[in-house]
Amino acid sequence: MDRKEEQVRRLLDTPHPAVAADLAARAADRGRRLLRRRRTAHLVLGVLLLAAVITAIVLLAMWWPTPDPLDTTPSTGF
Repeated sequence: MDRKEEQVRRLLDTPHPAVAADLAARAADRGRRLLRRRRTAHLVLGVLLLAAVITAIVLLAMWWPTPDPLDTTPSTGF
């Protein structure tokens, strides 16, 4: 057996540290909170992006140059 393997075996043979009984439940709750926060942030950013696109379309439609009306009707060539 080499030295590193012996160190690993010695480390694994020691008693494991005590873990809180509710650790898994707390981790799951935190994960759910993070997921909910991330989904909310994506929803808000998506709504803001949609509002920005709609605003840009409306502003472009309002400021789009319209051709001046013709004073005379064009000739038909006959």
